[in-house]
Amino acid sequence: MKKWLGIAALSLMLAACNDKDLTNAGAEKEGNVVATTGQIADAVKVISGDKLKVTTLMGPGVDPHLYKATQGDMTKLDNAEVIFYNGLHLEGQLQEIFDQMSKDKTVFAAAEVLEEGKLLEDEEDNSLSDPHVWFDIMLWKEVVDGIGDTLVEEYPEHKEAFEKNEKEHLAQLDELFAFAKDRVAEIPAEQRILVTAHDAFNYFGESLGFEVSGLQGLSTEAEYGVKDVENMVNYLVDNKIKAIFVESSVSDKAMQAVIEGAKEKGHEVIIGGELFSDAMGAEGTDEGTYIGMYEHNINTIVDSLK
Repeated sequence: MKKWLGIAALSLMLAACNDKDLTNAGAEKEGNVVATTGQIADAVKVISGDKLKVTTLMGPGVDPHLYKATQGDMTKLDNAEVIFYNGLHLEGQLQEIFDQMSKDKTVFAAAEVLEEGKLLEDEEDNSLSDPHVWFDIMLWKEVVDGIGDTLVEEYPEHKEAFEKNEKEHLAQLDELFAFAKDRVAEIPAEQRILVTAHDAFNYFGESLGFEVSGLQGLSTEAEYGVKDVENMVNYLVDNKIKAIFVESSVSDKAMQAVIEGAKEKGHEVIIGGELFSDAMGAEGTDEGTYIGMYEHNINTIVDSLK
């Protein structure tokens, strides 16, 4: 019964949004843009500068895999002229809403501009792609470029400013990649093993030469069991790994169980630090920007593993 009530409520919200979209059709644009995740919102904000009003749906510590829209979110999405989201099933609970709203406004799945051959497969389901593309800076540059093109198309009056801001940001991303490679070079090759709560860092590993292992799968919707913990403990012991990492948007309960399991086998493992994976830091902090988030992760990983 609860399931049907939920579906009915969602249908009513979508119907209300459609009615309002029809009412607002043809109205002058006010520059209202909504982005789902902090990473996507950061790119939109950097490119748009002070020209648009950018609202972020998901704040610090929020897991986009599990996120469900509230009535307040529906109002924000309804009032938006353009909606940006990551795509590749990252915000799986919101897909039906995006599909419906795309009939009346631009709804852009930013990560889906990438060629299929550049995407990593979900090891558990090869029909799906790993959505965590922001951890490969070179791929992220393509995503940023796609966001920029969409903003120019929707708000051509700001074309010059948008293109200038994007060019500067892409240069900053090149500098960030050079910084990351220099820092990673401080870690002996055999120690470049990154163990995290879930498989969010595979693109990071591919781009910077890390072996990556996560307790949970690509989505935190995946359940982990005793066997998964046992396998991870054995992996740590066999590879003599001394540090593992928790994530700001994922409970550390499972990783604590791994630490205890390793201890029972006479192998000491510590928490090397907290990484930002699916969510960034608080707005107004360095970690609340893409570049600051990436620098924090690099410094935390290198300082713990070198």
